Amino acid sequence: MWIAGAGGVGREALDTALAAGTPVSGFLDDRAAGTTVRGLPVLAPSDLPPGSPYLIGIADPAVRARLAELLSGLGGVATTLVHPRALIAPGTLLGEGCLVMGGAYVSSDVRLGRHGQVHYNATVGHDSVLGDRVTVYPGGNVSGSVVLDDDCTVGSNAVVLQGRKLGRRAFVGAGAVVTRDVPAATTVVGSPARPLRKD
Repeated sequence: MWIAGAGGVGREALDTALAAGTPVSGFLDDRAAGTTVRGLPVLAPSDLPPGSPYLIGIADPAVRARLAELLSGLGGVATTLVHPRALIAPGTLLGEGCLVMGGAYVSSDVRLGRHGQVHYNATVGHDSVLGDRVTVYPGGNVSGSVVLDDDCTVGSNAVVLQGRKLGRRAFVGAGAVVTRDVPAATTVVGSPARPLRKD
């Protein structure tokens, strides 16, 4: 497997791969191409060998979308990676290219879209539907029957209460408690969470 992104999330993806016993050939990162990270070579993403499995270890959903299109267009195969200390309950479906880190709990009958990320010690409740490239940061808690549209982000230790819906590219700040639905492309912070003022 090749990991796209040699930054923090990329190295955490490597940690997950090592724990899972998944061999990693190296990283793909334009900014670090030609160097090594953790003893592994770094190539430009455009140099991905055809037919190679890859995982995107980058937090920004927009960058994940761009890289997924590039790497799959080069013949790469998006691969899902789950830490052996994460728990995936029965009936749950993970889309291609998902990353689930150690200590995460994804409950029953959840759907994670393509290239989603559930970081360490985060939870996703029963019957929730997460679109493509959704990110739940460390300690984030998504309650049951929540709908997170494509490219949503739930910050560290934030909580999204039961049954709430977040529109595309909504962003929940760290520690926020979401008690109402959040419109698309809106950042909310605080408890209860409210839209971030733009001065």
